[in-house]
Amino acid sequence: MDLAEEGASLLAQAREGGNGHVSRLLLGGERQRAVLMALRSGATLSEHESPPAATLHVLQGTARLYAVDGPEWVVPAGRLVAIPSARHGVEALEDTVILLTVALAP
Repeated sequence: MDLAEEGASLLAQAREGGNGHVSRLLLGGERQRAVLMALRSGATLSEHESPPAATLHVLQGTARLYAVDGPEWVVPAGRLVAIPSARHGVEALEDTVILLTVALAP
C-alpha cells in the first residue's frame, strides 16, 4: 500500500465536509492496529482515553498532540511520537495525514 497515495485520497475526503477527519483501518488484529487518518486544517480528534500503548507518526502536515492537564507536542511531518498514557486529543494545525499505531493488549 502506498501511504502517500492513500493519505492524499483520505485528505481529499476530509476537506469535503463532515467533521473534517477521515480514517481507514490498514491493519487490524487482536493485539495491534494501524490506522491512517487525514484531518483538514483546524479539525480535531476530541479528547479520549489512551490505549495501552500507541504512536502517532505525522506523514504530512503538522499536528498538535496534547494530554489533558499535561504537556503538548507540536509534531511536524516526518516525526514519530509516543502517545501519552493519559486522556488526550489531537488538532491539525494544517492539512495533516497521520499513521496511528495502537497496541490493544500487552
